[in-house]
Amino acid sequence: MQKNLFLGVEAIGQGAIDGGISGVYAYPGTPSTEITEFIQESELAAELGIRSKWSSNEKTAYEAALGMSYAGKRTMVCMKHVGLNVAADAFVNSAITGINGGMILTVADDPSMHSSQNEQDSRFYAKFAMIPVLEPSNQQEAYDMVREGFALSEELGVPVMVRITTRLAHSRAGVERRDVLNSNELQLPTDPSQFVLLPAIARRRYKGLLEKQKDFEKAAKKSKYNSITKGSDRSFGIIACGIAYNYLQENYPNGDCPYTVMKLTQYPIPEKMLAKMEKHCEEVLILEEGAPVVEEAVKAAFKKDIKVSGRLSGALPRDGELNADLVAKALGKEVLTGAEIPDILVNRPPALCQGCGHQDMYKALNEALDVFSKGRVFSDIGCYTLGALPPYKSIYSCVDMGASITMAKGASDAGLIPAVAVIGDSTFTHSGMTGLLDAVNDGSNIVVVISDNESVSMTGGQDSSALGKVESICQGVGVDPKHIRVLVPLKKYHEQMVETFNEELAYNGVSVIVFRRECIQAAAKRMRKAKKIKDNPKKQYS
Repeated sequence: MQKNLFLGVEAIGQGAIDGGISGVYAYPGTPSTEITEFIQESELAAELGIRSKWSSNEKTAYEAALGMSYAGKRTMVCMKHVGLNVAADAFVNSAITGINGGMILTVADDPSMHSSQNEQDSRFYAKFAMIPVLEPSNQQEAYDMVREGFALSEELGVPVMVRITTRLAHSRAGVERRDVLNSNELQLPTDPSQFVLLPAIARRRYKGLLEKQKDFEKAAKKSKYNSITKGSDRSFGIIACGIAYNYLQENYPNGDCPYTVMKLTQYPIPEKMLAKMEKHCEEVLILEEGAPVVEEAVKAAFKKDIKVSGRLSGALPRDGELNADLVAKALGKEVLTGAEIPDILVNRPPALCQGCGHQDMYKALNEALDVFSKGRVFSDIGCYTLGALPPYKSIYSCVDMGASITMAKGASDAGLIPAVAVIGDSTFTHSGMTGLLDAVNDGSNIVVVISDNESVSMTGGQDSSALGKVESICQGVGVDPKHIRVLVPLKKYHEQMVETFNEELAYNGVSVIVFRRECIQAAAKRMRKAKKIKDNPKKQYS
């Protein structure tokens, strides 16, 4: 059968479509964004009527997916690792409510922080919520695990996490598709109290979740994705998790690894498989991408005095991505290195696009704040975070989604006046609205800058939930309409922007300045699409 050359994220999207989903819910976040985009652009998904619009944030996405599961339909919710922090309340409680229709949570972790604020490992969250995890080692497994994962979720009665990392998400391999499964019929839970977490019900369901743990381990033990391959040298064992199994294979391309290898790609870790490793091996190396989750568990599980090495022991780096060379070094194999990178080839720091409206906003902000001491601007997560770098050096914080407004509020409460928050339109509706409400309720003296480029630009120009709603939201939470100012960030309006900043910085209360100009990349994309349609009106372009 012909194979498809899929990115890992594309394989997951296709696996979900072929697995019978009725809807996907997500907020854009690298490296998970393209899963939802793939489904949005799929002709098959459109024919099947699969719901695929973006959500305002990860929490709303997770809850909506849980609602679709409540109705008996199969659903997937996608996010990056820090997005799971936002969805954590619904996620942890959903393990207690359980599911009705099959539900998969796909989380894309970002070791080495290519586009993130931390390296957290989502397997910790799964362990905390006590649900099963599938961690594919390649693109074919990513497709198969998702397609089959809905049935596993329905069999075990809980959401199932599919955990990937950046390298699997954004690398390609041949993937063979299976038959497309029919979607579930609409069917409500047989137990009307299942999703009602009143304390008496929650206690009963929590005990049920604890009792299910043995079923989860049994499923992992019999899983075709977990295996033990005995080597000629059984004194040394390797436990390779997820994509780390791929890195191990790269070091033995002929399949001649002399050691006993346990491939672990479905959790919880089967105790009987660990017992086999303990029986034969004198030393065990743990290969895992992210935190030493398995290394810690194995050390605790082994009763014999067996040396366990990995990220904790120093055999592998504690931070950053794993790769085939690091695995080779841990195995004592020769690592081939190329020539030193010459000094002339320095890394180019990221920069705002030429013509970006954020540039003009920062120039005006810097001029207005020039009479004050530094350190008064709190930013959020988006393209505008690059305002921390030269030539602007405007912002002094970037912690998490929505933190600009609340940190500016706290600093103002402490006496740092003026205090300014810079937030994007999509981030504002993701996590900034509640902070603005707090500021209004407390009468805080802050200036909130909403840099509105009318899309989720940093992740590729996806639709913004804030489009056309920013001023009405601000007025709705109680900001005085006289202090909701809307400007166009262009060089020709520089003096007007500086004057507006000066006026609002002098105001004792909450003010909002909206700088609105379409993202230059989104505008170029829109014009290219319009030209294609004009040149060939019979053809539709996604």
